Amino acid sequence: MNIGIRLHDTAPGTLRERLGFARAQGFTCAHIALGMTLEGFSMPDAPRQLTPEVAAQVRQALTDTGMECAVLGCYLNLADPNAERRAHTQAIYQAHLRAAPWIGARVVGTETYANPESRFSQPPARSEEAFQLFVDSLRPVVRCAEETDAILAVEMVYHHIISTPERAERMLEAIPSDHLQIILDAVNLIGPGCDGQADALTEDAIRRLGDRVRVLHMKDFTVLPDGGIHSQACGTGSMRFEKLLALAKKNDLPMTLEDTLPENAESARLHLEKIAQTLPA
Repeated sequence: MNIGIRLHDTAPGTLRERLGFARAQGFTCAHIALGMTLEGFSMPDAPRQLTPEVAAQVRQALTDTGMECAVLGCYLNLADPNAERRAHTQAIYQAHLRAAPWIGARVVGTETYANPESRFSQPPARSEEAFQLFVDSLRPVVRCAEETDAILAVEMVYHHIISTPERAERMLEAIPSDHLQIILDAVNLIGPGCDGQADALTEDAIRRLGDRVRVLHMKDFTVLPDGGIHSQACGTGSMRFEKLLALAKKNDLPMTLEDTLPENAESARLHLEKIAQTLPA
């Protein structure tokens, strides 16, 4: 199993040090958010800062520590209603897509935020208007992915614009490109009061999107007293991982842990590996 970690969840340090910490805990790949792990890197200034030289430094750090970049994170709001801000955000995505092959990243990963500044904050995030604005904004970004031979992978989240496997299917149909794929985080599909549907939601996502999934994000959850969902490290909650691990085995997918702490990250990895050992080869 190719199990990694969100690098900004490791012990603090330089990018190279964090990669070393992750490797020492038995991880083989990483989700790298440069704004959170590369000293001096500013996401707003990514179109200027993310040069071939910077990308080469990141790639060398990965090589030296025996790690792979499963996800190069670019989690910004492509559905910002302000046209000027939206254009700048698109430029940041395009900079990451140009850099992804230089770094050796499998995908540039994103979610479909409806942030508090947007008129598409919950519940209108699920509106047709929000969906259409996001898709229109996504088109030039995907064209850049095609031109640079990179992959943009979209992650579904219950309260975001691309909130369900059905909406993700619509997105893929609207932009039919092999350079637009999916990150599957099954816990992100669980909304308030839906914890009993976790297995069914996972099955539906795999049925609809399994062949388009390029990376798995792995975490666990517990239900809060108010019915909300609290995400946490694998093995500390109610999530069942068998179907996700079977998908990873079948399609040779990397997976990166989320919502871990340095003191429980290794046990979360071991929890998944123990389950994987019980699955058919």
